[in-house]
Amino acid sequence: MGGRTAGRVAVAASVAAVVALGTAACGGSDSTGKLDSWAKSVCGGIAAPIRTVADAKADTGRIIQGESPADLQTRLAADMGRLATGNQQIAQAVQAAGAPATKDGSQTQADAVSELNQAAGGYTKVQQIVKALPVNDQARFAAGLRGVSDQIGQLSTQSSAALQTLQTGDLGAALSRQPGCAAPSGTAAAGGSDTSGASPAASGSASSAGSAPSGSSASASAHGSAKPSGSASPKASASS
Repeated sequence: MGGRTAGRVAVAASVAAVVALGTAACGGSDSTGKLDSWAKSVCGGIAAPIRTVADAKADTGRIIQGESPADLQTRLAADMGRLATGNQQIAQAVQAAGAPATKDGSQTQADAVSELNQAAGGYTKVQQIVKALPVNDQARFAAGLRGVSDQIGQLSTQSSAALQTLQTGDLGAALSRQPGCAAPSGTAAAGGSDTSGASPAASGSASSAGSAPSGSSASASAHGSAKPSGSASPKASASS
């Protein structure tokens, strides 16, 4: 009898262990499912604005031979507007997706949204600065562009950092499983060259939100490439 009792206890313990293991596995699956759902929502919402940011970043690095200061001013102001809009839309997508089901998920979401909105506001301010530059005074115009280039770099870093907060641990793994977060061919990830057109999952480079174009047309012109005739002829190579 003692042997039978011991055997039954052993069997019961084994069954309990299997049930416990199954419960844990289901819990993990449920957690993964929630994260995948969150990542799908985020990636679906940021795909278009990420491309907007990437295109605007690329344009700031375009060198147009013979472009006048006035035309350069108009183009860069438009780029700043697109960068502001893109970062704001990415922030809205992250907000709309809700807090991810992870420890400190709400704080992670709030931090990312706050940083992206701050970057958007910064780009709007830079846009106003660009619009106000004196195109008829080449020295002041060049000096203004140098300052703008520095600010773009700082905003790009801020935007990239915001996206990178979503790319660690389980969040990063969930984002990487979403096709919508794959970086477009030939571009850097959104978190890196914020610039680039990319995805938070692939971002260690783009700052989706990227890095500033130190070799951009703005920077090139700022370093004295504007011709006395009033046309800009930057020699620096573009970088996003």
